[in-house]
Amino acid sequence: MLNREDIESFLIRSEADFQEVEEGLWLVLHSGEDARQGLGIVVNHQPPVVVFRADVRDLPIDDEDQLELYRRLLELNAVDLIHGAYGLEDGKVILSDTLELENLDFSEFRASLESLSLALTSHWGALTADISNE
Repeated sequence: MLNREDIESFLIRSEADFQEVEEGLWLVLHSGEDARQGLGIVVNHQPPVVVFRADVRDLPIDDEDQLELYRRLLELNAVDLIHGAYGLEDGKVILSDTLELENLDFSEFRASLESLSLALTSHWGALTADISNE
């Protein structure tokens, strides 16, 4: 089973811009437009799994806007995500993925991290357009 040092090694090999915020918990930072939006992916070593998670946005207040957002999330989950899924937690839309440490290799780790990064970048407009938090 992979340990904390193995996960950190994977982050280094992936050439990700990251910082360890506490032991076994890293924030993978994004550059460019993603940084301005405050998007990043948290990687959490929680044996027997590693969890990837990104807070995407707050839920809209308006019921119609919520329904539209839920529809978009389900559509993206069904047709445009290779790894992970969108979900709801504590009034926020999140993007997350969980991988078992037992047989995890670098290729699978990198694929998950890159898939979530790509989803955050490419879905941002679809998840925020015409939907307000106010």
